Amino acid sequence: MATSVRLAPETEKRLDFLASHTGRTKAFYLREIIEQGIEDMEDYYLASDVLERVRKGQEAVHSAADVRSALGLDY
Repeated sequence: MATSVRLAPETEKRLDFLASHTGRTKAFYLREIIEQGIEDMEDYYLASDVLERVRKGQEAVHSAADVRSALGLDY
């Protein structure tokens, strides 16, 4: 899928420098950045949604003690 992205001039210079000094393409580094960063973004935004539901009382919560007990981890 072709996608267009506008980069700040300084970011583009850094990407150009990295690509030219490593022999990789800019597209290679952009794919790497996206693939590594999307997991963090998913974690953040999905967790934010859950937190909002917890605050509204729409999401079940369990104490650490209850979880340990349910998993048989009480000593």
